[in-house]
Amino acid sequence: MPQGQPTVIPDDGLTTRQRRNRPLVMVHTGDGKGKSTAAFGVGLRGWNQGWRIGVFQFVKSAKWRIGEQTVLERLGRLHEETGEGGPVEWHKMGSGWSWTRKQGDAEDHQTAAVEGWQEIKRRLAAETHDLLILDEFTYPMKWGWVDVDDVVETLRTRSGFQHVIITGRNADPRLIEIADLVTEMTKVKHPMDAGQKGQKGIEW
Repeated sequence: MPQGQPTVIPDDGLTTRQRRNRPLVMVHTGDGKGKSTAAFGVGLRGWNQGWRIGVFQFVKSAKWRIGEQTVLERLGRLHEETGEGGPVEWHKMGSGWSWTRKQGDAEDHQTAAVEGWQEIKRRLAAETHDLLILDEFTYPMKWGWVDVDDVVETLRTRSGFQHVIITGRNADPRLIEIADLVTEMTKVKHPMDAGQKGQKGIEW
């Protein structure tokens, strides 16, 4: 893509503007670090464009608060106060999802994952968000908790202008097939290889 130009011009009958503004399914996968971080970076860009941002974390504990959550939620409050940017919602499976009003970690993680996916389907149908970040969503699919074919069909047929980013290792080939953008993070070196644990500002 020299100078930001596409390598091919498809014969799809669309104008350059129409083709540029099509919503994307993006997948960040692979064993390397940075899959979620890259997704949240897109979230920051989207907020700046006034997009409605929805983040849904499928694996991380509800007690684990990452720096990006604090920043995006503060930006959401800034939007409420000043109208700048866009609204932000952040939900975690470990707390039983924000909309279920449950407290503490869910004992049945499979049930919680299914509940989360069903809510996301409702939001896609209602066109609630302009950008949905489904963080670590590859794992419920890999473990058989959420049906991959249902995910693929729902994303393929979603209406309106809705970008979706899915992160996590071992993305299913069916998901990769329908995605518009797939990035595989490859680990070359990592501090943990030398016995160094995660640290503030780098991992959270």
